[in-house]
Amino acid sequence: MNLIDINTLFGTEEKCRELLVRLRWPEGPRCIRCGGDVAELETEKQLFYCKECDYQFSVTAGTVFNDSHLPLVKWFAATLLLCEAKKGMSACQIQRTLGIGSYKTAWYLCHRIRSAMNELEKPMLDGTIEMDETYVGGVKKGIGVKAAKAAKEVVIGIRQRNGELRFFHAEDATRETLAKFIRENVSEDVDVLITDDFRAYTHAVSQFKSRHHRINHTGGVYVDGDIHTNTVESAFSLLKRGIMGTWHKMSAKHLAAYLDEMCFRFNRRKNPNLFLDTLRHMVTAPVLTFAKLTKETAA
Repeated sequence: MNLIDINTLFGTEEKCRELLVRLRWPEGPRCIRCGGDVAELETEKQLFYCKECDYQFSVTAGTVFNDSHLPLVKWFAATLLLCEAKKGMSACQIQRTLGIGSYKTAWYLCHRIRSAMNELEKPMLDGTIEMDETYVGGVKKGIGVKAAKAAKEVVIGIRQRNGELRFFHAEDATRETLAKFIRENVSEDVDVLITDDFRAYTHAVSQFKSRHHRINHTGGVYVDGDIHTNTVESAFSLLKRGIMGTWHKMSAKHLAAYLDEMCFRFNRRKNPNLFLDTLRHMVTAPVLTFAKLTKETAA
């Protein structure tokens, strides 16, 4: 699917709505309140009516499209651009490319699409697993190396070889934090868990002691046969190119959303139906209001 296909196949609001109806209700429209049968009303916005609970709604109600004044044609184009941009696409670029009136609208649009890329149910990773941590954030001058590192945001990466990638925004890289992410994402039957020689991993992976392999980065060793963390580090490289070359800067508050986007796209990079798969997530994901998106985080 490319932009030409989008304009050809879904060039009108009616065609966009027809696709969303098929994706949201593969077996036919149902009431979003009671799940009962509905009748389609002859209206411009393709409304549905449930007699059982006397409720009227559209296909976009209760989804990330909710209360948007942007045409669905632009929503579809923005979704495709975010899906196909390997290193992501900035809200500023989306605004210019699609002719959206304000940066604020484009920024909110991108975050709503991004919110649908957060998968709540994630299977445990198995096989050969690589795990590493990295630090992202601006360069702070005039302070020591340790202080500069502490001022950055911690990103934990876990990648199954020939499988899924997971990124997490973490508070720190202590053994307790690393152990938590391992416990929540790595199967107890894992074949091999590979890390570098960061000392915290020794205690964090204690349950996999016999299957834990370390690569001695401190000693200048980066590959020892099949023992390396190059696979997860290549994903970190892609993330950092996205931060420096595309998004340029992001707040710590929204970092997790960008990580979800990167993983969602990366894990489906060979999926020929990535665009449709993303739209399917968008019509089932909960509403993300602007108030919720911009709400100050608790101290």
